[in-house]
Amino acid sequence: MNSTLSPDIILRTDFPELELHASGKVRDIYSVDNEHLLFVATDRISAFDYVLATGIPQKGRVLTQLSLFWFDFLKDIVPNHLATADAHRYPPELQKYAAQLCGRSMLVVRADMIAIECVVRGYLSGSGWKEYKSSGVVCGIKLPAGLKESDKLPEPIFTPAIKATSGHDENISFDHMVTLAGRELSEQLRDLSVRIYQTAADYAEKRGIIIADTKFEFGRTPGGLVLADEVLTPDSSRFWPKDKYRPGGQQDSFDKQYVRDYLEAIKWNKQPPAPALPPEVAAQTSEKYIEAYTQLTGHPLPA
Repeated sequence: MNSTLSPDIILRTDFPELELHASGKVRDIYSVDNEHLLFVATDRISAFDYVLATGIPQKGRVLTQLSLFWFDFLKDIVPNHLATADAHRYPPELQKYAAQLCGRSMLVVRADMIAIECVVRGYLSGSGWKEYKSSGVVCGIKLPAGLKESDKLPEPIFTPAIKATSGHDENISFDHMVTLAGRELSEQLRDLSVRIYQTAADYAEKRGIIIADTKFEFGRTPGGLVLADEVLTPDSSRFWPKDKYRPGGQQDSFDKQYVRDYLEAIKWNKQPPAPALPPEVAAQTSEKYIEAYTQLTGHPLPA
């Protein structure tokens, strides 16, 4: 699959005609007008809370195209903030950047974002597993005794999170969410998140991928509550190959596994500056992202 990798890795964006609204670890967001923002997914990759010096070929395209797939797949359950992903329909001042924007960007409706990440877990992994090992509880939810790492849960659980001051996600209980967002909205987001997760997980399993957990972000527009940002991507979810699933330990995954393994192998102290990646590690990671896209959608990644 190496032959499909583009040499044009985009780590930074620059559109002087637009005001930079926000820049995250992966996405750059620009103000277009009073009603719209431009989301651009770069090929940056982060690990252990640091953006690495090396980009991952095609990563931004995978994140964008997979989000577009899920927005369409889920549209009968929840509306979303997408206006268009056709770069040729963007405002005139962006037309000269169409080649750079094509495939990795979205024009979206501005939304008043809800500052709570809506996490749904169908399997016991990551921070949920760590909390369960110490207390038998995940975000205030008591789970059956005797579960192993990566076990499927009796039913999906909703475990919201907020951004702490350090930049890490901090798991909170549903009761804490209620104090922050109110009971009506909290219950609406919980029920909607679990429904979206279950719908997507059922579909993905038929395509040979287990969605172990994922996080959703929601916002309010003049039209009401919408699903926003990225949706069910390898950056926001744990995707496991179904044919290799073996509970009782960590699983193979369609995400940053090669990157994390390399950084652990070189014994990086997880302090800046973040190291660069060897070309083969970047290529292997890219292949995993692309494989997740093609397996879920049944189509090759658009050129």
